[in-house]
This record gives sequence, C-alpha cells and structure tokens, in this order.
Amino acid sequence: MTRPILYSFRRCPYAIRARLAIASAGVEVTLREILLRDKPEAFLAASPSATVPCLVTVAGESIDESYDVMRWALGQNDPEELLDMAEMSEALIAEADGPFKAALDHTKYASRHPELDAEVERAKAMTFIAKLDAQIAGRDWLFGAVPKLADFAILPFVRQFAMIDKARFDAEARESVVAWLDRFLVSDRLAAVMVKHPPWAPGDAETRFP
Repeated sequence: MTRPILYSFRRCPYAIRARLAIASAGVEVTLREILLRDKPEAFLAASPSATVPCLVTVAGESIDESYDVMRWALGQNDPEELLDMAEMSEALIAEADGPFKAALDHTKYASRHPELDAEVERAKAMTFIAKLDAQIAGRDWLFGAVPKLADFAILPFVRQFAMIDKARFDAEARESVVAWLDRFLVSDRLAAVMVKHPPWAPGDAETRFP
C-alpha cells in the first residue's frame, strides 16, 4: 500500500468533514466509496465500528473517528493553519457532535423516534444554531476572516440539519449563520469533496483523492 485508504460515503457528514480536512492538507489517499447497505469485507475488517469514514494508514493503523481523521490529515500538513484555533473551539465541536447531532437526528428521522416530539427536538437544534450565530457575529467564519478546523468540523452537520427544510431554516435562523452556511454551500471547497464516485469493490481501479 503506497497511500492511505479512506473508506467514505459521499453524503455522510462525518465523511464530508474528513474529506474537507484531507483536501485542505493535500494528503493524497485512495478513496473507496462504500455502499452502507452492502459493506465490503475489507471495510468491515478495517473499521471496528463498521462506520464511515475510516482511514487506514500506510502502516496499517485504522483511524475510525472522523474528527481523528481530520486531525491526522492536518497533522501531516496544515497549509491553511486550520489547527490554529480559539480556546473554545473544542467545546463547540463537542456540542455539535453530541447534543446538536442527537437533536438533528431526532428531527430528520422523526419516524424512528415516535417517543419524541420532533418540534421539541428541532428547537433544541435551533438553540445550538443560535449559539453559532452569536459566535460568528457578522464575521465570515466562526472565529474571524478565515476558516478554522471548527468551521469544517461543524458545517457538514449544520448543512444536514438545514437541508431538512432549507426554506424554514433560512426563515428561522439568524442572518450571520445563514450567510456562513450559504457561503459554504456554494464554495468550490465543498464541490470538490462532493464529487460522485462509483461504489468500490475489490479489484476496482484505485481512485485518488484529492
């Protein structure tokens, strides 16, 4: 193996943020797009959790958490200085990964959670969206004029939440956070990591990324 292997799924927000960091770092990997309903044995052998993303280093180490993949990639090379973050960044990322993601899932997949009120869960998610808006406070990004790791760790989940009902999100969220998300949605950066690839199977030609 001459390059790390990234097992990914195009629409998964965890995989999106891993690809964002890898693309920023310019670390070349072999991309293997996975069908979640038909996971290949090589992927299951590599990923202890059987979830994407999973990165297998050249040395054979499996990195099975998306945020760890981000930090691994930027640890190799960080030309945009994404790791140079404000002190509160880690707490904000942890809140996005924890309570916000739970409320997002309870809203998006409400039929799977009949014991919960989807509107109450949506309100919980919007509380975090309001916190993000206050943090941006008219800036382009969470902590200033340029993006940091926190932006790219959180934005894929805000994108997923907003797309449940984008018109409603735009009406209910505040101006700064809507502009922050929209700037990301139309960016070349997002377009580059959302290119479609056919599902991988053993024996297929390798797909290089980025």
